[in-house]
Amino acid sequence: MRHARVAATGGPGDRLWGRGGGLTARVLPADDPAAVAEAARLLKSGGVVAFPTETVYGLGADAFNPAAVARVFEVKARPSFDPLIVHVAGADEVVRVARGKGTAGVDPRVAPLAERFWPGPLTLVLPRQPAVPDLVTAGLDTVGVRVPGHPAARALIRAAGTPVAAPSANPFGYVSPTQADHVLAQLGEKIDLVLDGGPCPVGLESTILSLAADPPLILRPGAVTREQLEAALGTPLEVAGPTERPRAPGQLPRHYATRTPLHILDGPAGPAPADVGRVGLLAIIGSPRASGYAAVEILAPDGELASAAANLFAALRRLDAAGLDLVLAEPCPEDGIGRAIMDRLRRCASPR
Repeated sequence: MRHARVAATGGPGDRLWGRGGGLTARVLPADDPAAVAEAARLLKSGGVVAFPTETVYGLGADAFNPAAVARVFEVKARPSFDPLIVHVAGADEVVRVARGKGTAGVDPRVAPLAERFWPGPLTLVLPRQPAVPDLVTAGLDTVGVRVPGHPAARALIRAAGTPVAAPSANPFGYVSPTQADHVLAQLGEKIDLVLDGGPCPVGLESTILSLAADPPLILRPGAVTREQLEAALGTPLEVAGPTERPRAPGQLPRHYATRTPLHILDGPAGPAPADVGRVGLLAIIGSPRASGYAAVEILAPDGELASAAANLFAALRRLDAAGLDLVLAEPCPEDGIGRAIMDRLRRCASPR
């Protein structure tokens, strides 16, 4: 199926990227109202636009336009059994895509969670409205919805006047993008526009909490931690394990994965193994015993796990581009956002 492309005319503030003579998406600054208006126009006309969120860059389409949503799946080579998250500009818009169990409103637990965590990196899985296309939800009776924390993302959704279905803006299964250049390097010739908002400050995908499950269930860990959610809901929560039948994004056993094999160490790194070839190291704060590595990335020189999370995906991409035979990754404490970091590393390290 052929799709209309936006001409890369190179107006003021645009960056044009070309590989092999092909046209690539325009890149416009996310803090420019005219750029946001152009991105919104494209969404309303069935286009596909990459935009920044506080977590990772999203690949957005009008959530109520099945043809546009199908193009997102096509661009990413995403299997149709993996549902998308729908982004709205405010908690009052949740009712456009979700409903309560047998009621006209939404689950009463949404309001206190929204008050505490939205705008921000929390997705709530709720019963879906019938108007949401099956492709968005992978045919499930639920839909994931969140209010993104990045102001440009909310401005785009408001300007488009529609909820925006958006997975991460990268080929399916690969490391998520946290910079506009990551999007351009892999999808630049397949999409219409990129809004560049700089590096994503959180750097990991949103926490996903299913309120459709009884009791509520964390389907994916993220920056909103288990402890925070338990405090907000006043009840203990479990975290779902990997599954081949996802009810939300990021649940497959292998995901967020580099082409280069990755192995998680049991503790701080020592010298590089001498019998493997070129070995890279993904370190948390660095180890004085680490030596002999062909490439080293230190995620948290300040010792903060939030810094490790923000730097993780960009570091994995650099190591993957370094011509290595193996990457060794140091573990981090599984407290707070450390649980989400280790979740991403384990899925990256999972066998092909």
